Amino acid sequence: SHFPTTTGARRMLFWPRFPKSANTLEYASATQGTVKGDYSIAWRFEDLPSDKSQYDSATVQVRVRFAIPPGGEAVLRPPIFASSKTSATLRHATVFPTLNNARLLADIKCKTRRQARLGFPYSWEYDRFKDKWYRHESGKAIGTPCESFLFHSSLDDTEWGKEVDIMEPFSRRTDIMPISPGFYEMLFTNWQLEKEVEGTGRIGNIPEYFNSDNVGPYCEDTSTFEWNINDGTHII
Repeated sequence: SHFPTTTGARRMLFWPRFPKSANTLEYASATQGTVKGDYSIAWRFEDLPSDKSQYDSATVQVRVRFAIPPGGEAVLRPPIFASSKTSATLRHATVFPTLNNARLLADIKCKTRRQARLGFPYSWEYDRFKDKWYRHESGKAIGTPCESFLFHSSLDDTEWGKEVDIMEPFSRRTDIMPISPGFYEMLFTNWQLEKEVEGTGRIGNIPEYFNSDNVGPYCEDTSTFEWNINDGTHII
């Protein structure tokens, strides 16, 4: 989860990027504060197989939720689809839910998980002799993953509008969908998981992610680059 303390930006770009394998991450979230209020986004893999050995090959669905504060502006850009069978729909909450209550309840749940030490028993260490990062197993839980408040059960009774198929606008590079203030849910079905790339660079700077034959329509034309991949440490 990423929650910077900075406040800025007038217009937000929602561009969800997912790992190839569920072994890397099963969910993630981010919140950015602005003068208009908080912009938040969260995603999670669903229908994962019980056998984790299939986390590199299973077909699952990805649920994404994002919130745009009143008076805010945002645009939506699609992720790179690994399969032509993937479909995408978008729906909008008819009434903006009370997110502050969901955030409070989610924080309480997360605090309980931390007190119970429901973390992960490993850390990433750097081997200077092999010049490579490796996963170091530990005897204690050093971190506790907590799912975003956007998926808290208090939001289960949210009244949603009609689902809209968004594959057609997503198929055109020039069409970045403008999104008005509100609470949204996007669902990708038939999402194909793959074996994760073996990174040779530092954590957060994996050349195999952006030096690829399939970099997606938004990165093929280098003259349109508005940011440098080396400026970021991780893309959620």
